[in-house]
Formats: sequence, C-alpha cells, structure tokens
Amino acid sequence: MALPRYTPRQLDAFVTVADVLSFTEAADHLALTASAVSQLISELEETLGFRLFDRSTRRVKLSSAGREFLASANSVLKHMDLAQTAADDVRNRAAGIVRVAAPLVVASVILPAIIKSYCAIRPKVKIHIRDIPVEGLVDAVSRGDADIALGPDRFVADDVERTALFQSPWVLWCSKEHPLAGKKTVTWDDVRAHPLVAAGRDHERSVEQMHISLSGEKRITPVEVVDNISTALGMAAVNLAATLSPAYVGALAKPLGLTMRRILNPEAMRHVCLYRARNRSSSPAAEGFMEYLKVHFSNGLQR
Repeated sequence: MALPRYTPRQLDAFVTVADVLSFTEAADHLALTASAVSQLISELEETLGFRLFDRSTRRVKLSSAGREFLASANSVLKHMDLAQTAADDVRNRAAGIVRVAAPLVVASVILPAIIKSYCAIRPKVKIHIRDIPVEGLVDAVSRGDADIALGPDRFVADDVERTALFQSPWVLWCSKEHPLAGKKTVTWDDVRAHPLVAAGRDHERSVEQMHISLSGEKRITPVEVVDNISTALGMAAVNLAATLSPAYVGALAKPLGLTMRRILNPEAMRHVCLYRARNRSSSPAAEGFMEYLKVHFSNGLQR
C-alpha cells in the first residue's frame, strides 16, 4: 500500500486552522506567517484531491469534506505524538523491558527492593527477574536469554563482560542452641569441629576454595549438600547442622531465629558481579538499569 504524501506539518496546519477558523490566528499558534499556513493547506488539498475550507474575504469555514477528514487528521497527529513520546522515552532510558537473571537469593533478597526504587523514577521500564542456578548465569547472558545477570563471581568467555558490584562476607548461620552461637568470634577451626550443610554445589565449591591451600585433614567438608539455601537454613534452625552463606542472606535467615557469626582468620568474601553481553548492544532501558545498579552498590547500599 502506497504511503500518504502529506506531512505532519500540513496536518498540523489544517487542524489548527479548523480549530480557530482563521489563517492569521493559526499562523500565530504555529509561529508561521499567514501565507506559509495558506501554502501548507493548499499543498494538503492538492495531495488529498478535495478542498478542506471554504474561503471568502471575510471568513473561513470547513468544507463538508474537511469536516469528514478532520477526525482522521486529529487521530494521525495523536498517534504521531504518542510515537514521538515513546521514542523519547526509549532514548532517555525511560521505557522498555529489561530481563535480569539472578540466583534465588539475589533474586529474592536483593533485586526486588532495587527494582521498586528504580521503577519509582522510571515507571515505564518493566524489569523481569529470571531466577536461575548460579551455574547458568553467564550462559543466560551469552545466549541472549537475559539482558543482564547479577550473581557470584564466575569465569566468563570473551562474549560476556563482568563488572564487580559488591562483596559480602561468608558467615556462619546456626541456631541459638548451637555451641558456636555463644562465641563472640568464630574461626575456621571452630567451624571444622561441627556438622555443616552446604546449599548447592556453588556453596560447596566455595567452601572448598576458601581453604584450597590447606591439607586434607584441615579442610572443611560439608556433611550434606542440599539444593536450596532455604533448606540449609531450615536445617540450621532446628540445630541439625550449621550452614555457611554470604551475609546478605540475612533477610531469609533472621526470621528463622538464626544467629549469625562472622568467621575470621581469614575472613572470606563473596564477590557479586554484573554480567552483560559484549557482542550485542544493550537496549537503552537495560543501559539505564545497569547504571542505576552500579551507583546503588557504589554507595554501599548492599553488603
């Protein structure tokens, strides 16, 4: 279908003249001369093939064809205004969809509050969380299943960029009845003397890497590995075992009445990173949210 040959400027002139029924007054509204407005109307009439106004030396009024065309002209201008607004929103990072991949704890404990505060200033941006295992974070970004990912420090190939956001100490969670709950400071030797449950292979590997240089008899080996941190915390809550996790898990642990103890000599840290694709350009909405995340964590708002 052939596209119409008239212009938004011509339609704007027509609608304005139709509203005020005066070329001179319309020219004032449009910041043009009366002759320029008349020229725009003449060009539009020639394109349409019918007269829009009946003119006389004393008055201007809509022709019957002009009255029928007016609603369509207003509709076109309205939709063009909406399209321009949408384009402005996209350009200014004020609208769009952002898909964020994150492991369960980050997805449930950290991201919701950040998304709420961001959407308060960017209400047209829709942010969707995809909670996936830690092992799948980098692949989700690489494949394009997620625009960005937020999670523990992981190896990345050349097609994914990693940016450190914040770090959180690994801590011990135990019930109030646990022998270590009464100690002011806890060492790794203390932890080694008690049953420990790890949440997922990621945590199991993290515990191993904390003491990779130690001899076998000094390393900490979990007595059990469960899939989810909520299970490990539940076991700790009834004193079946203690568990290790980054301190930011506190939002899940404290309601269960668990006691947190930082582990020293040495203190191990969990590094949380932002992942994005190198070989694909990010949408303005995703760029805006990434910048917000960086500022949020650089201000020390999550540890």
